[in-house]
Amino acid sequence: MKKQVILPNNKAVSAIGQGTWQLGERRDHLAKEIDTLRAGIKEGMTLIDTAELYGNGRTEDFIGEAIKGLKRDNLFIVSKVLPTNAGFKDIFKSCEASLHRMGTDYLDMYLLHWRGNVPLEETVNCMEELVRAGKIRQWGVSNFDTDDMKELWLLPNGTHCAVNQVLYHIGSRGIEYDLIPWMEERDIPIMAYCPLAIGGKLREGLYNNPVLKLIAEKYRASVPQIMLAFVIRNGNVIAIPRTSSVIHILDNAEAADIELSAEDLFLIDKEFPPPRKKVRLDVQ
Repeated sequence: MKKQVILPNNKAVSAIGQGTWQLGERRDHLAKEIDTLRAGIKEGMTLIDTAELYGNGRTEDFIGEAIKGLKRDNLFIVSKVLPTNAGFKDIFKSCEASLHRMGTDYLDMYLLHWRGNVPLEETVNCMEELVRAGKIRQWGVSNFDTDDMKELWLLPNGTHCAVNQVLYHIGSRGIEYDLIPWMEERDIPIMAYCPLAIGGKLREGLYNNPVLKLIAEKYRASVPQIMLAFVIRNGNVIAIPRTSSVIHILDNAEAADIELSAEDLFLIDKEFPPPRKKVRLDVQ
């Protein structure tokens, strides 16, 4: 894969990684899902995102099975701690449990899944302790809007936050108004979950959109590939699409090679206008 995103510690990661929500939850699907994850890794999609929430830990177990025997240094593993576990009382146990399930002794990135009742400063202090202990390499947040990021930035060591994972796709561009510019000014990447939109009528409408179909034909690509190319177009966004299909994982990997033209982006802006005012952060 050609496109990469540079993290604050100068670590380069693949611009398109692999999401794992709802994977590893059914034994009868496990072999296929392991093959898919490994195929993605082989194609350079070495960033794997998960969370202790997913399948109540079963997804992390699945990842442990999928990466067994692979060179750990070639992978970039991200997990997320639940807000209820994000304080001194529970975060260290949560982190150790995630490490144990995945069969690794460190996480490349550990995120606060969303804001809860634990004071943000306490969570930051915990994350810093985990870095010092060598349990995690970097930490970040998820589902933080601009005001949340500003509050975080004022805390001691809050500027050590290395990423913010939020929902972002071609049909949900609200973060372009103020969150993405704020993050770009500080060289902090966005990690985009659901970059192909959540299923149902929304995704169906996007996949059948005539403008996106026209652009896809131009590149001999699929509409999902155009949607991924759009999300990662500026070099500061990491997309983490989820799939259990080897065919789809190969399509996702190839999307990193598509460079949308100014004309393409003009057509997309007409069809899916960028926000002209503050938009509430989408989470679904």
